[in-house]
Amino acid sequence: MLKPEENERLTRVGPGTPMGRLLRRYWIPAVLSEELSERDCAPVRVPLLGEKLVAFRDTEGKIGLLEDACPHRRAPMFFGRNEECGLRCVYHGWKFDVAGTCTDMPSEPPDSLFKAKVTIPAYPTWEGGGMIWTYLGPPELMPPPPDYELCRAPQTHRFVSKTFEDCNWLQALEGGIDTAHSSFAHNLDINDKAFLRSRDTHPRLEVDRTDYGYTYAGIRALDTGEQYVRAYHYVMPAMQIRGRVSGRKGGIEKIPTINGHLWIPIDDYTCNVYNFMYSYDPAIPLTKEYVLGLEIAYGRGPDDFVPGTYRLKKSAANDYLIDRDLQTRQSYTGIVGINTQDYALQEGMGPIVDRSKERLGTSDRAIIAARQLLLEATYAAENGQAVRGCDPATYRKVRAVDLTIPLLAHWREALKDELVAKF
Repeated sequence: MLKPEENERLTRVGPGTPMGRLLRRYWIPAVLSEELSERDCAPVRVPLLGEKLVAFRDTEGKIGLLEDACPHRRAPMFFGRNEECGLRCVYHGWKFDVAGTCTDMPSEPPDSLFKAKVTIPAYPTWEGGGMIWTYLGPPELMPPPPDYELCRAPQTHRFVSKTFEDCNWLQALEGGIDTAHSSFAHNLDINDKAFLRSRDTHPRLEVDRTDYGYTYAGIRALDTGEQYVRAYHYVMPAMQIRGRVSGRKGGIEKIPTINGHLWIPIDDYTCNVYNFMYSYDPAIPLTKEYVLGLEIAYGRGPDDFVPGTYRLKKSAANDYLIDRDLQTRQSYTGIVGINTQDYALQEGMGPIVDRSKERLGTSDRAIIAARQLLLEATYAAENGQAVRGCDPATYRKVRAVDLTIPLLAHWREALKDELVAKF
């Protein structure tokens, strides 16, 4: 369990908070590339880490991320005109480029020098892996842009989506790195003996600290004389990388993929979840049918969202459309959609769960380790010290694995080649 003050330290993300200061040391996703799909397209609101920002793609294709308030009279820049390499406030016509420089001030006299004295807060951006990333921290501490294998995978081999989640970012993250819950919450057919995670519901967890966070393995003994290993990575501050069993059911899983999430705080009480997958076989690109099948299985299909948003139709307001009959006959949750099951449980804890009331067991080692790393990092960030996961060299070669190996084999040795990125 955590002390109340530690829980506060890990969950509050606004400017000046310990966790807010830490998160601002990393490049984090601001929007999907598809949200700014064309040059001079409409700007997009970007609530991020308790700040109100606006993003736009200019005439040259450059991405701007500005404070969503004109420095003149604080009018919202979201309503601005995106034109000729700048975003123009429609209140008095002041125009700003992607760097926050005022390039036009038509409400002032032509000979006025005031324009040269006015800027709008702007943050650096980088586009890669189907996402637009930003860095909100001190310029002198800005690390190199992200270099995950996801970002190096060809566009034909990757897919990224986004989902709004109505809870604090940490309980969403902790749900993702908890491997034991998949034996229950994600058991879609409790009578399916082929479901590997149902054949050993108390996996042995091993966690190895690294310069980027940790590698952790959930190890399940099988009655076949083998062991089933899910060797994942937690990359600080908010990324999980996991493998996926290929060829397991009827064609939907015949493409060998790496999957994962990034949990990015909107504010203290909500977050955006960036979901990614990529084929790790250079000869096998993703197909639309494969991606659609998985997104529907996860509860993120085209019909699962409120139109025009990244919010799911299934929510606390309708109890995630739980089917009690389905729960009795077939699945533990009675909720359709793998990630929808996660959201029901994580959002159901409340906006910020009180971790001082928890009772953790041996299957919670990965969660405990993540909390320890994050707490340590908040103190390091306060002192201007280096923090884990900032340097791309520490994580660029990692890859996750979801495989069976001989019962007496040691996973670190047996899977050492599989755990290395190839792109």
